[in-house]
Amino acid sequence: MGAPAAFGALVATLLLSIAAPAAATTKSDAKISKTPNRFGAIAYHRATQSWGVGYDFPRARDASVAALKQCGQKQCEVVHKFRNGCAALADGAKKQAAASGATRDEAETKALRRCNEANRAENCNLIAWACTR
Repeated sequence: MGAPAAFGALVATLLLSIAAPAAATTKSDAKISKTPNRFGAIAYHRATQSWGVGYDFPRARDASVAALKQCGQKQCEVVHKFRNGCAALADGAKKQAAASGATRDEAETKALRRCNEANRAENCNLIAWACTR
């Protein structure tokens, strides 16, 4: 192998080594979660105290529709949506509050705290909760 051929082989090797790392970052090599997302929602109608939950759905819209159906009133509204975890709804004298958390206890604690802060009192009650797992 002569000098020009050896130089050409060296250049080809360098080009391949530069291109190889870029090819390793393709979409198929990206970190993909093996656990699919699961969605949930809480619907509520304050005047009638009607509520509904939808959980463990593959799409957020499906969870919202299920919560509205379970709520049972035409005036029900989705008041909280969540993904891969838990959520809770608390209601007080003037306002309601919802929160998400990794566990039921965390979601309930957060919802009660937010509700009590919003109502400037400690008289909120838990209305509903749901978890996707």
